[in-house]
Amino acid sequence: MSPRTGRPTDNPKKARLELRLSNDDISKLEYCYQKTGLSKAEILRKGLELVYQSLKK
Repeated sequence: MSPRTGRPTDNPKKARLELRLSNDDISKLEYCYQKTGLSKAEILRKGLELVYQSLKK
């Protein structure tokens, strides 16, 4: 059996980040998660990309 498990990826997610959110922020994240079906991490990545792109303009 191969020592590596999971699907190969071109963009591995090795870094971990811990953050604190208010109850309001958690509610907004849960709402987005339920409506889109995306993971919470993916929702946060998309938000980061939106802010990043707006700053680069």
